[in-house]
Amino acid sequence: MARMSAFQRLVTKYQRDVDFLIIYIEEAHPSDGWVTTDSPYIIPQHRSLEDRVSAARVLQQGAPGCSLVLDTMANSSSSAYGAYFERLYVIQSGTIMYQGGRGPDGYQVSELRTWLERYDEQLHGTR
Repeated sequence: MARMSAFQRLVTKYQRDVDFLIIYIEEAHPSDGWVTTDSPYIIPQHRSLEDRVSAARVLQQGAPGCSLVLDTMANSSSSAYGAYFERLYVIQSGTIMYQGGRGPDGYQVSELRTWLERYDEQLHGTR
């Protein structure tokens, strides 16, 4: 939950210049699988696209201001971007400008914040 709030602060601060998109992939800690005690949600493994849609709606409530799309049930986006189970990217005109480490240990909102601060400075100069 702390990660989402740090991420949400970035969304709030930079949403006028940046489009934020969450790609919801397979659930990392489903309630009927590899359970973790710090999960704020109880979401079972997705057995169908409808299950993934329902789970994504729960996630969307915690990420206002972010567009949300779903990965395929074959997890093609997760595979293509090496998300397993969370990862941050900046893509500009089809080019990857920033690629964060794989979560959970490599998921560093502070690195994304630094990239966004530099980008904001390029756009608007020093204020």
